[in-house]
Amino acid sequence: MAGFLDRISGRAKSADSAKERLQLLLIHDRTNMPPGMMDDLRNELLEVISRHMDVDRSAVRIEIAHEGRSQRLLADIPLKSTRPRHGN
Repeated sequence: MAGFLDRISGRAKSADSAKERLQLLLIHDRTNMPPGMMDDLRNELLEVISRHMDVDRSAVRIEIAHEGRSQRLLADIPLKSTRPRHGN
């Protein structure tokens, strides 16, 4: 019942936002990235890809995964359309 009430009141969204912010802080801490660098990277990637395809910007997820001592940049960029944009 509490989970249902949390979803109705918006607490679940707030918890998701807090979790995402914490994940970003951990990424910055682990990679020694200056604050804002991940946002800059995200914006630049979307700018370039958007020149060629329509991107669903509201659903983009970019993160750094750690595999042992190595790191991997993972980008999940949903497309609105798979057809190329015209005029390029």
